[in-house]
Amino acid sequence: MNDRLTPAFVLRAAFVASALIALPASALIALPASAQAPVPSTDTTTEASNEPRDPPPPLPADILKDAKVIAQGETLWKEQCTHCHGAKAYPGKAAKLEPRRYKPDFVWDRVHNGFRSMPPWKEVYTPEQEIAIVAYVLSDEFWP
Repeated sequence: MNDRLTPAFVLRAAFVASALIALPASALIALPASAQAPVPSTDTTTEASNEPRDPPPPLPADILKDAKVIAQGETLWKEQCTHCHGAKAYPGKAAKLEPRRYKPDFVWDRVHNGFRSMPPWKEVYTPEQEIAIVAYVLSDEFWP
C-alpha cells in the first residue's frame, strides 16, 4: 500500500473535496465576464430568438376551473403534450412538470411562446385552446 494513502490522508482529501463541491464555480476559478453564465434578464424576448414574447391574455379563475375547458385541455394535452412531458415520454426529453408550483401566466407563456427547446405553440393552437391547456395543467385532474 502506498504510504501516502493513510486513512487520515483519505479522510482529509474527502473533506477538502466535499468543501470544494459546495463552493460555487465562480469561487474556484475566476472566469472572464464573457465566459460566465449570463444573468437572467427581464426582457420579453424568447431565448431561442430575439422575437418579443407575447404577454398573456386575462386568465380568469372561473374559466380555468370550468369543467368543459379542463376537458378540452386534457384532450389537447393527450394529443400533443404527452409526447414530451407525459409519463411515457423518453426520460430527459422535457422538463418534469410541477403544476402546483406554477401560476397561470407562467404555463400560458411556456405554451404560447415556447422555452429553450420547447417550440412555441401560438401558430398551432387558438388562444382558447392555449387557455384550455393551462386550465388542464393547473387542474386537479392533471396527470402527465
